Order: sequence, then structure tokens, then C-alpha cells
Amino acid sequence: MGIFIIFISLSIYFIGTKFIQTPEIIALIVLLTALVLLVISFFITNSFERLAEANRLKSEFISIASHQLRTPISNFKWTLELLFSGKLGKFSPKQLEYLRILKDNSERMIETLKDLLIVTKLETASLPFKREYFSLDELTKEVIEQFKNLALAYNVEIETNFQKNLPKIFSSREQIKLVIENLLENAILYTKGKGKVLIKIETKDKMVYFEIRDNGIGIPKEDQKFIFQKFFRASNVLKYQTRGTGLGLFISKKIIQRSGGKIGFQSEENKGSKFWFSIPIK
Repeated sequence: MGIFIIFISLSIYFIGTKFIQTPEIIALIVLLTALVLLVISFFITNSFERLAEANRLKSEFISIASHQLRTPISNFKWTLELLFSGKLGKFSPKQLEYLRILKDNSERMIETLKDLLIVTKLETASLPFKREYFSLDELTKEVIEQFKNLALAYNVEIETNFQKNLPKIFSSREQIKLVIENLLENAILYTKGKGKVLIKIETKDKMVYFEIRDNGIGIPKEDQKFIFQKFFRASNVLKYQTRGTGLGLFISKKIIQRSGGKIGFQSEENKGSKFWFSIPIK
């Protein structure tokens, strides 16, 4: 703002010397202009400071609340696990049904808290980003194995097409794993009936390119511009699947950007989606 005020003041001075003969009037105009700009800059700066403070307090509140809720919810989950184990006695089928509902909801709450903590750390740049060389195809195989039972439950077949002798990438292995988990979980959950998910990895322009395709419900065209925003979920999602926080894709985009890469997608409603990201080799 200071540079801007100086530039405007000098511009008015030089313009004024061409049209106004009295130096005092020119000086008065320059001083008045500078004063007005100073007042405006004060209000703008003050507004930004209040906005930054509000954002800091919001992030701090989310972080504290998430940490405080994490322990009691985890204890609640382990108590349910103990009840399911049968060590405290047997339950009727109806009681077990209610316990399963409680267990599912506790897991959803834990998942939401975990995502909120990650978002807070990403926004405050406090999430550790330990870079190392690793194989993206090996990491992807590990994630596929992790989601094998979920894919089986949803009757989804996972196919892979990995280029041979892929170079290693230099990034945070744990955070890239989180991106792959988010993309694969979405592909499985939003593929209905007997579906198929195809994962392809190859090199493109000194980048390692990851692509995941599904033949699921797709994303409505009017929703696509919001897809990487926090807490956003497409309008057709609730018809099929209520699980999710609307944070997975936001987190994934932040992580890929921190890795120096790019992320994007293509989708058509009722036909499926393709999500992709690329990471520099070095």
C-alpha cells in the first residue's frame, strides 16, 4: 500500500505540473490524495488483520475441539469393541443391531475428526512434510490391498495398468498415500452394482502420472467447479452414499500442490469419473 500511495502521489504531482501553474495547489492536491489513500489503506489493512485473526481463531478452535473429542470418542469405540467381543455377556440380535449402528457412527466421527485435524494442519503449514524417494506403484499396491475387502463388499473389481520400471518420486510417502486412499475410496463407494475401477500409472513429461477411473455415479456438471472445496459434496451423492466429510478431495489437492504436482478430474453424471494427479520425478 505504501508503494501504491507513493506512485499515485508522484503521478498526480507530475500530471498537476502540466495543467496547474500554482505549486501550492499542486502540493495541496497531492497531500489530500495521500491522506485519503492512507485512510483507505488503514481500513483495508485493519480488515485483513481481523480476517486473519478470525481465521486463526477458527483453525485453533477446530484443532482444540478435534483433539479434545478424539480421546472420548476413541474410548467409546474401544468400549463397543469390548461389548462385541462377548466377554461381558451375550446380546440379542436386536441389541447387536443397535450396537453396530453405534459402532458405525463412532467410526464416522473418528474419520471426521481426523480429516479436520489434517485440514487445520495443512492450512497452518504445521503438517510435517517429510520428503523421501519412493515407488508410487508399490505404494498404490499397498493401498489396493488395504481396500480389498471394501471393494469386495461393494462388488467392485479393481484393475491396474502400471508402466514397467517407473522412476521413484520425491515427496511425502504418507501424505501421497492419503491422496491415493481418498481417491480409491471414493471410486469404490460411488460405483454401484457390479462396477470396475481402473488405476493407471505412467510417466509423462518428467512427471509420474496417476489416474483412477470408475464407472460410477459421476459428478453433475453444475457441481464440478466446487469439487475441491472444503465440505462440498455433489448433489447426487446423498442419493447413494451418506458417508463422507467432504474434505478428502480438498486435502488431496493441498497435498499434491505441496508436492509440486497437479491434480484434476473429468466426470459425467451416471457414467463415471476420472481423477488424476502428477508428481515431479525429482
